[in-house]
Amino acid sequence: MAFDEVQFPLRVGFGSQGGPAFSTEVVTVDGGFERRNQNWSQARRRFDAATGLRGGTDVSAVLNFFHARAGRARGFRLRDWSDYTSAADGTSSPAFSNQVIDTGNGTATAFQLKKNYSSGSASHVREIRKPVSGGVTMGLSGTQAMSGWSVDTATGIVTFAVAPLNGAAISAGFSFDVPVRFDTDQLSLTAENFQSASGHIPIVEIRV
Repeated sequence: MAFDEVQFPLRVGFGSQGGPAFSTEVVTVDGGFERRNQNWSQARRRFDAATGLRGGTDVSAVLNFFHARAGRARGFRLRDWSDYTSAADGTSSPAFSNQVIDTGNGTATAFQLKKNYSSGSASHVREIRKPVSGGVTMGLSGTQAMSGWSVDTATGIVTFAVAPLNGAAISAGFSFDVPVRFDTDQLSLTAENFQSASGHIPIVEIRV
């Protein structure tokens, strides 16, 4: 599956609407009780970027970007401005202690970046596949690891040169994008005047 490690124009993406969606089958049985089956372990986000078009420059940037991606053919990165860092609020600057992603066992050296979402006693773990270059910090047992590790920004996998000790808490702070594609092969825009346009630019998260 073709994926371009390029970011959707930030200025346009800032005005996009959307968020996470799950897939749940709900069956109502006798007495009005329900049986619910969760189909997806991970949410899939959908966006509409048309609301970010503010002028001719934005329209031109989107047209160029859409042509280069060949519609739905090629994936790309999108900044979800409501949730793009490891901080609890999703927008504050990341810190190495934000997220505990795993525990060392003295052997493993590679670890997937993750973000935890909690409410009451329930929690959800999201795998982060597209961290931003230069936006990742790591910690071991509460101390920032200034060196001795590297991150693959195409997969979100952090690799340590030496395996973290058994029981060592591995923490991370990061900024990240969402891997997405256009959800249409036809870009439909309405010219409002010589400089601006409106329309529908559907974008959907993809599994990578």
